[in-house]
Amino acid sequence: MKVISWNVNSIRTRLERVLGVLERHQPDLLCLQETKVTDEDFPHTALANAGWHAHVHGQKTYNGVAMISREPLEEVVCNFDDNPVPEEARIIRATCQGVRVLNAYVINGKEVGCDKYVRKLAWLDALTQTMKAELAEPRPTVMLGDFNIVTDDRDIYDADGWRGKILCSDEERARLQSFLSLGMVDLHREQTSEAGIFTWWDYRGGAFPRNMGMRIDLALGNPSAAGICTDVGVDRDERKKGDWEAKPSDHAPLVVVLKTS
Repeated sequence: MKVISWNVNSIRTRLERVLGVLERHQPDLLCLQETKVTDEDFPHTALANAGWHAHVHGQKTYNGVAMISREPLEEVVCNFDDNPVPEEARIIRATCQGVRVLNAYVINGKEVGCDKYVRKLAWLDALTQTMKAELAEPRPTVMLGDFNIVTDDRDIYDADGWRGKILCSDEERARLQSFLSLGMVDLHREQTSEAGIFTWWDYRGGAFPRNMGMRIDLALGNPSAAGICTDVGVDRDERKKGDWEAKPSDHAPLVVVLKTS
């Protein structure tokens, strides 16, 4: 089973690329973040014409998540209990081939100490309680998406320069650790300890060719999921400019492979 997580930074801008990724990778499930459209404006027809099903949780202009699959998904749920900002479309979850998958777009937080930062921490605290309930079920469970948190110094191009700042603060990392304390593991780190494997690069300053990036797109799994995870990788080619399709997102797709049968 191949699951891809990708912050597309606008499905309208990136639709050609999304269709291209589906054709090139043939995933069982593609989880998108930051789609930036209402459910009514999501390109259901274009995806259906290509043979794909789409479950979406969107809003106008901002945020938005979607799950695109070859076969219909089961137990689809949008949002979560006690969400401090329920009006923001940031999470959708479903079951695919017996694997529970939670697709999350975590609040960025803007700046340490500001209102958006406090809201980010509260949102993560509430989501931890939802994950605790999800993990009570004895099945492979994966939470993936754009976490907007850098796990440690290996996952950012300038650890000293970013230390204590947004995405790298101790409070944000403590919230990430709360998911791990539930028994989840970072599936990427189960595969490699290598530094410098990033998923996001700024559009400015030649950040991508200079590999000045961050690993903020993550896949966490419970022991059942970790036991069947055979590969986690980043498709850097989809971050490159080219004469094909649309301008790339500033994120690259995170590709997770699970041996489900």
